[in-house]
Amino acid sequence: MHPVAFDLSGLTVHWYGILLATGFMVGMWTAGRRGMKIGLSPEDISNLMLWIFIGGIAGAKLLFVINHWNGQEPIKALILQRSGMVFHGALFGTAIAVWLFTRKTKMPLWATLDTLAPSFALGHAFGRIGCFMTGCCYGKVCSLPWAVQFPDGHTSHPSHIHPTQIYECLLNLALYGALAWLFRKRKFDGQIFTAYLLGYASVRFMMEFLRDDSRGHLWFEILTSGQGISILLLIGGGFLWWKLKERNQLQTAQEEA
Repeated sequence: MHPVAFDLSGLTVHWYGILLATGFMVGMWTAGRRGMKIGLSPEDISNLMLWIFIGGIAGAKLLFVINHWNGQEPIKALILQRSGMVFHGALFGTAIAVWLFTRKTKMPLWATLDTLAPSFALGHAFGRIGCFMTGCCYGKVCSLPWAVQFPDGHTSHPSHIHPTQIYECLLNLALYGALAWLFRKRKFDGQIFTAYLLGYASVRFMMEFLRDDSRGHLWFEILTSGQGISILLLIGGGFLWWKLKERNQLQTAQEEA
């Protein structure tokens, strides 16, 4: 594993950027194909890509700065860190971008989020491989047969550690498969997006117990930022599932009356 993919005439190209871009493109391609099945315009999905890219990057960087700024280090240094991204921030930034875009274009918000939700998990899986190549988001010391040892300078641990990036990559791929299957059987708008919130929040909360990298300030001196936000996502996702399902049942009853 090595953060640099290749050097092109003095331009250093990193694996993190390659895999992040690959995950974004593959995610949007699958979302476009999924959206056509429920009547969303391929052109609208294509135009949404730029909004998601800007919103996701802005959100990821903003939450990284909030989590790690100590009041002394220049904020610019945090912003310019190559792997200085927080996925929860990207998720929030993306959701805001989708909300703004759907209001502008009159696209159905919850159906659009349902279309995108499985692709969030798929794109994230690629991103975690980028983390593995870079050496960020690493795990605690362990003696398991599949433990990995990063080259000197990649992590603060010279020992064998949990490959948490690979764990989360595989779990996100499994989540993608489950959501793609559920999408074909969805019963109400918003079902797939809320299922994603519940699924990813559960995965992330558990993974935080195995990670040993710096993740910023603790919540209440107990929870990592990732765990705290995951709890909020579980509560919010469960509430949205209940409200959207209830709304669908009410609409169905009114149509049948």
